Amino acid sequence: MRTQVGIVGAGPAGLMLSHLLHLAGIETVVLENRSRDYIENRIRAGLIEQWARDLLIETGVGERMQREGMAHDGIHFCFGGALHYINFRKLVGKGVTIYGQQEVVKDLIARRLTDRGTILFEVGDVSVHELAGPAPKIRFRHAGRSHELSCDFIGGCDGFHGVCRPGIPAPALATYDREYPFGWVGILSESPPPEHELIYAYHERGFALYTMRSPTLARLYVQCAPDDDVENWPDARIWDELHARLAGTRPLAEGLLLQKGVTAMRSFVVEPMRHGRLFIAGDAAHIVPPTGAKGMNLAFADVLVLSRALQQFYRAGRSELIERYSATCLRRVWKAQRFSWWMTQLFHLDPTHNAFDRKRQLAELDYVVSSEAAARSLAENYVGLPMEI
Repeated sequence: MRTQVGIVGAGPAGLMLSHLLHLAGIETVVLENRSRDYIENRIRAGLIEQWARDLLIETGVGERMQREGMAHDGIHFCFGGALHYINFRKLVGKGVTIYGQQEVVKDLIARRLTDRGTILFEVGDVSVHELAGPAPKIRFRHAGRSHELSCDFIGGCDGFHGVCRPGIPAPALATYDREYPFGWVGILSESPPPEHELIYAYHERGFALYTMRSPTLARLYVQCAPDDDVENWPDARIWDELHARLAGTRPLAEGLLLQKGVTAMRSFVVEPMRHGRLFIAGDAAHIVPPTGAKGMNLAFADVLVLSRALQQFYRAGRSELIERYSATCLRRVWKAQRFSWWMTQLFHLDPTHNAFDRKRQLAELDYVVSSEAAARSLAENYVGLPMEI
């Protein structure tokens, strides 16, 4: 098999990269180890920054998002028994959109198949080879047969546990990692969310987040220990904590739990994001705590930078943007890491904190909601920093 760009992973990063390259006349093959049904129905985060929303629309895959997505102009901070609204639209003239990651994946798959793109699902034994040469290769099994895909370049979009990053010699990479001393118990509930926009709650019992997937589906989280077992969280306990941490600021309707799980919190970055003709993007290269809602947006940013670099190579025979791919992406990645860390430390109760730290957090929360400059900085980061390519 032969293609110009072989892409490992059919998540948002891999599918968007394939779509952008197709629009530029560049051929791709996408390999995915899961089934189409699995990745189209895997519930993930769903907050889309303003620039990413614009990108989906401009490239022809945003029609359903425009109909079904929930436009938000700001967020609420809940602390001290009161809600405080931060209006992004008023502060920076932009907002965000709530639209599930699985819905983005459905839209991208449908468009790639309509455009006769090649996506192979349920592949196995994937490995990457000859990365330093002019024709890297991807070996895999599909439908009971072994295959070798020869490429000009490989897009490693296969997530944190994928094969592409480990395919890079360990001495060539520097890893930066932080594990947080807390996690989230998350539920998807068949009930209306307490507000039509997100609520971030700071409480003496721990952090809570009140978000949504639709006007009738609430996505709700409470802080827990990072190694906690979901069996320790029966439905009644979760609802009790959600009510307590909302502190009566809004009524909270209870509903049937459609999903429940525990997520540990971590920050992770690997540098560089390129080795020879292999480029890693999205969760393969970096993980952010979900408090900042940056995961899918960073994946889109990576592949937008990569698509422009590959367009320059194929159209003009130049490699300046390829050489700068890692540095360009990492500049944005580290800013997103800083913001996600800041949001995380602002709201969560750290077991190493004492009474001083609790008072400091409350003072910082009060400062953010009472200072236009502080609120504008939050808004600027939350809706998405300008893209630099």
